[in-house]
Amino acid sequence: MTKRTIITGGSGVIGRRLSTELMAAGHEVIVLSRNPSPQKTVAGVQAVTWDARTAAGWGHLADGAFAIINLAGESISGNNTLPLPGTWSVERKKRIKESRRHAGEAVVAAVAAATVKPQVVVQMSGIDYYPSGDQVMTEESPRGRQFLADVVADYWEPATAPVEELGVRRVVTRMAPLLHRETGPLPASLLQFKLFAGGRLGSGRQWLSWIHLEDTVRALRFLAECETAAGVYNLAAPNPVTNAEFTRVLGRIMHRPALLPVPKFALKLALGELSALVLDGRPVSVAKLQALGFTFRFPTLEAALRDILHK
Repeated sequence: MTKRTIITGGSGVIGRRLSTELMAAGHEVIVLSRNPSPQKTVAGVQAVTWDARTAAGWGHLADGAFAIINLAGESISGNNTLPLPGTWSVERKKRIKESRRHAGEAVVAAVAAATVKPQVVVQMSGIDYYPSGDQVMTEESPRGRQFLADVVADYWEPATAPVEELGVRRVVTRMAPLLHRETGPLPASLLQFKLFAGGRLGSGRQWLSWIHLEDTVRALRFLAECETAAGVYNLAAPNPVTNAEFTRVLGRIMHRPALLPVPKFALKLALGELSALVLDGRPVSVAKLQALGFTFRFPTLEAALRDILHK
């Protein structure tokens, strides 16, 4: 029997690759997007328009579905490429928080109305839940107190929690920054090195937990299909690095020097609160995910970057 899987916010980088992964495994994939278009969706996927706030127009599809994978939410850093949009305004902070709350509430409404409930809801989240520092964070570690920790702990993760009371298994994936040519920390770093201006950011001692796109979508599928998976899982490669190490490895692969550090004060002056995206970090443990039997195809930074950059 074909498994029907609904992906909210499924027209982004992760959603498109996840659609391909699931279809190859025999799933019927339905992508919910505010602006579905052939350019943003994968061939063979059913694209459905939604308002990202309610179950109107799509909620009936949850009846008898295998899974709902909730990736929806306003981008944290705009288009994720340089130039970044400056600081987080009050209005932008509100959109970041409310978009996650509304999307989660829409998922809950669809599940509540379904006669045959989905077997699982996978809720995307982020490792910004944890405080910045050198201590390795597990799923049991305390939350941080910065803005993004508030987003995760108070809006993003709780939004779909009520599905558990409806008898539906829920998995929360606290994801590390994605390494990809189009999004995350890599595009800006690539530009620096192409201009022979590569170097560590700030002290370079801040940690970067990261993950390759292929491992991201494989883990999301794995957790959806693993009947014993429930609760929170960190989603990151098992080998975090410092910013200085990231810079050295990237420079070596690109055959460029890494000699021009960017001072912390300059980043704060240019980016305001957004500087936290590059100056804060934390190493996270993925032992809980690995204990379920998941294995990474790209566990080390150099292997991941060489694959992404075709080096």
